[in-house]
Amino acid sequence: MPVTKLATTSAMPRSRVIGAYLEEARSECLRYMRAPGFMLPIMLFPAMFYLLFGVLMAKSNGPDAARYLLASYGVFGVMSPGLFGFGVSLALERDGGLLTFKRALPMPPGAYLLGKMLMAMVAATVVILSLLVMALLLGHVTLAPVQIVALLFTGALGVLPFCALGMFVGTLIKGQGAPGMLQLIYLPMSFMSGLWFPLPMLPKFLQQIAPVWPSYHLDQLALAAVGMKQGPLLPHVLTLCGFAVGFLLLAARRLRRNG
Repeated sequence: MPVTKLATTSAMPRSRVIGAYLEEARSECLRYMRAPGFMLPIMLFPAMFYLLFGVLMAKSNGPDAARYLLASYGVFGVMSPGLFGFGVSLALERDGGLLTFKRALPMPPGAYLLGKMLMAMVAATVVILSLLVMALLLGHVTLAPVQIVALLFTGALGVLPFCALGMFVGTLIKGQGAPGMLQLIYLPMSFMSGLWFPLPMLPKFLQQIAPVWPSYHLDQLALAAVGMKQGPLLPHVLTLCGFAVGFLLLAARRLRRNG
């Protein structure tokens, strides 16, 4: 079957290949928009979390605290579409046989995964936009236009390492167990990365292991986007790229072996 698919893909004109990628991305977006019970909690939970702790409980801590919390809770929100929107759906679709069906279709092999990644990027951008609206209107956070664009850009691309991690988890466990397993990754990683509380407030050993988590490195980029961090950013970018590529390769290997 892989040989047949490769021959079909290579024989297709480039315009049809691009059209297949675009159509798969469009179908993924429509599919998730028609399942609000799955997507709304992913996008609204971070907004409610930020409204409670980042706006209502942080008004008396000054503008720096407000910008810090916007960046950190933005990262907390961005992780969700990648982990749950990608990992849970992949696990459920493997159980239901949809992934096997997709692989049998005469379509580019990467169109399915690219469609899911684009959907996660759209959802992450919506999460950041909702937090920005609350920060600017309710939290009285002051940001320059370039900072707003930088934070949106960071969120849209920063979801990709978590897509790869969610994809890898989705290849390991059944659909019913995926939400619980991903919660065990999502919440502790958020806490230990300093997203809920600044790292100096955490125990020393948690501060030392914080760079192990991809959420820590994305948080450093988000803090830089809102003007809260100085220093080189390339190490954080490279680390996130390494996480994304590493988990993507592991997940692809699992899918080739186990479907």
